Amino acid sequence: MNTTSTAPVLKAADVWKIFGAGSDAYLRDNRNDRQADALASRGFVTGVREASFEVQRGEIFMLMGLSGSGKSTLLRCLTGLHSLSSGEVMIDSQSLASASRRKLIDIRRREISMVFQNFALLPHLTVLDNVAFPLRMNGVARDKRIAEARRVLELVGLNGKQSFYPHELSGGQQQRVGIARSLVTDPTIWFLDEPFSALDPLIRREMQNEFLRLQSTLRKTIVFVTHDFDEAIRLGDRIAVMRDGCVIQIGTAEDLVLRPANDYVRAFVQDIPREEVVSVRALVEPMSPGADATAPLNADDKIGAVVSRVIASDRPLAVRDDEGNLVGQVSRASLAEWLK
Repeated sequence: MNTTSTAPVLKAADVWKIFGAGSDAYLRDNRNDRQADALASRGFVTGVREASFEVQRGEIFMLMGLSGSGKSTLLRCLTGLHSLSSGEVMIDSQSLASASRRKLIDIRRREISMVFQNFALLPHLTVLDNVAFPLRMNGVARDKRIAEARRVLELVGLNGKQSFYPHELSGGQQQRVGIARSLVTDPTIWFLDEPFSALDPLIRREMQNEFLRLQSTLRKTIVFVTHDFDEAIRLGDRIAVMRDGCVIQIGTAEDLVLRPANDYVRAFVQDIPREEVVSVRALVEPMSPGADATAPLNADDKIGAVVSRVIASDRPLAVRDDEGNLVGQVSRASLAEWLK
């Protein structure tokens, strides 16, 4: 994660979304019981409950959970597509809960952008006009919006496809058009709702690579919904695991693997190869006089990347941090103990 400010770009505070006649009024009365059973007994359906977190500038924040966990409902609360039953969402210090309808429309047009699973391209428009469409809705002059659309299409690797129509493109190419269209307004926050789940596995992997390449250039603040833990690990800086509308744990992939909050999270991570997620830092022990410091391991390297070096060395290997300071060592014994 590469952040440029300590102030969060996005803040959710005790966000609730309850569906059913009279549900919002029920929540506004603090004397009423908010437990799941009490809400269900009144015919209310809970989409999101008590969601609180912050997303920093430049961060990729993953919302993950199984179908029905509330992740897409929460995403719609964060973008103003769902009004909040209770709580607050702030985007760059702008309140969505108290924003007027006109202000919400302006925020969605200029501050945020979304990519959906189904691409949602306009079939009667060319690729170029599809990408330029948000700028057209914002009243940008044609010459300027076409020039910007061409620039973004080149950024996502679709130079030469400007005159094609959506039905003439592959699934991966259509999703690239959707990504280009979402970026053409230069949004403050980029929201993606399972954008690659409808793609074949090979194309999905390709689009994940493309996503990481774009992020290395653009450094956007991103909220990304997925049900795939492998995808969350590969793409995210931090992961929020949801169940039954609740955010039950937030942390890095390493946090979730080493310190799962409960059995539900533990079940999510049980099949993940730990050596691909956990860093060398987890194995560090105090430095001994016989440690080899000629080519230290990096504390943030994944264990899987250094296993062969540790096993091949007759001596413990020194470990250094980002600033080059020696912070300890990793030995065969510490590795063997961890791999049990």
